[in-house]
Amino acid sequence: MDDLESLAAEIDRASTVVALTGAGISAPSGVPTFRGDDGVWEHFDEGQFTYGRFQRDPAGFWDDRGDLQRELFGEAYEPNAAHVALAELAAEGYLDAVVTQNTDGLHRDATARVRGATADGENDTTDESEGTDHEILELHGNARRVRCVDCGRRQDADPVFERAEDGDLPPRCDCGGTFKPDVVLFGEQLPGAVIQRARTLAGESDVFLAIGSSLVVQPAASLPRQAAADGTLAVINLEETPCDGDAAVVCRADVTEAVPRLRELVR
Repeated sequence: MDDLESLAAEIDRASTVVALTGAGISAPSGVPTFRGDDGVWEHFDEGQFTYGRFQRDPAGFWDDRGDLQRELFGEAYEPNAAHVALAELAAEGYLDAVVTQNTDGLHRDATARVRGATADGENDTTDESEGTDHEILELHGNARRVRCVDCGRRQDADPVFERAEDGDLPPRCDCGGTFKPDVVLFGEQLPGAVIQRARTLAGESDVFLAIGSSLVVQPAASLPRQAAADGTLAVINLEETPCDGDAAVVCRADVTEAVPRLRELVR
């Protein structure tokens, strides 16, 4: 029995399964990475995108953020096989939550695609009694949204970025407050409720899948070790991670091959 087969058996027996995903799951979809060779921060000065600058100079921040947004999301990215496989595991009742470090929204797209296929009678591998809902926890927010810093209203980001490009700087909410990209900026703390929920999920998990993450950025990097204390930790990543020594399973493979394979083995 290979590692993925044993992991699939663990998932089949588990009461709670949680996945943590990082940039490595979205890179195969074409989403640019921030660091490394030809990363986004080789083309932009990350110091211009801090929370402090947003507070001091919201107009200048928004002027520069438009260029960054086009670099990151100027193309229509689609979920890849790994996103879809996780959504299918959730729809089939094997995955309870996805905690992601990514802000691209592709896990939500994959979930919508799988639910739509099931509703149309395609790919329907579940009984009607099985739930298809699972939690998607976006640790760093979602770049497709903006949020008013005064009233908290959230809305789709595209129209607001269009306003900024037309010179409406900084773009403001109907209440008069300034819109901010609904992501965690440098110098801004993660929402306490979000990270606490992530820690709760890690602690409750029987199986914790760390997929496509370098596991060096805190606080997400602490979650796998927390999960390994009382459950099974599996790391699926092309490169070594600091948590490999705590993992029961380490799979050095392309996530777009390994995660669909795991899903087939679980079924």
